[in-house]
Amino acid sequence: MTTHASTIQGLAEAPAFHVEEHHPEGSTMLGFWMYLMSDCLIFAVLFATYAVLGRNYAAGPSPKDLFELPLVAVNTSMLLLSSITYGFAMLEMERSRQAVTLGWLAVTGLFGLGFVGIELYEFAHLIHEGAGPQRSGFLSAFFALVGTHGLHVSLGILWLVVLMVQVRGRGLIVENRRRLLCLSMFWHFLDVIWIGVFTFVYLMGVLQ
Repeated sequence: MTTHASTIQGLAEAPAFHVEEHHPEGSTMLGFWMYLMSDCLIFAVLFATYAVLGRNYAAGPSPKDLFELPLVAVNTSMLLLSSITYGFAMLEMERSRQAVTLGWLAVTGLFGLGFVGIELYEFAHLIHEGAGPQRSGFLSAFFALVGTHGLHVSLGILWLVVLMVQVRGRGLIVENRRRLLCLSMFWHFLDVIWIGVFTFVYLMGVLQ
């Protein structure tokens, strides 16, 4: 009996081992980083395609003939400002100020809509001038690269609207904060890609 009691006492005093809980936040962020890396590969391929075809004009217009740098500069400013306003929204989210967070998100969406609107105007103007994607290898690569970026921004705006509805309905709960953080990463990623587009496609195209 003494031995049995000692065994029970030893088990009671043995250190307890706890199974580590699974945190969905970590897996969500890891999955989103993997998605961003796959998007990097897509844009890398599009940039490489433009590098190869960017001077194949097929006796058609060149970047100097088509691009309006002042308009593109305004468009670039809109996207850069949208990243700043989204940063303000994230700061207000950390302070748990829901109304102000929604306000900055709305301003971000308006800048994004302005960016997409100018890009659609540019595409429509080029096609009207006979410089559509089928005109030359240069224009095919241009429309593919810039159009893919514009599509990403459009989807980002849609995502932004959905998140605003969720925040308005459920508040700044942990899940909504995580979603806003993922969209922040996506939005700033598109900003970096556009800086590359502006420099490599527009600026170098006009100056070459």
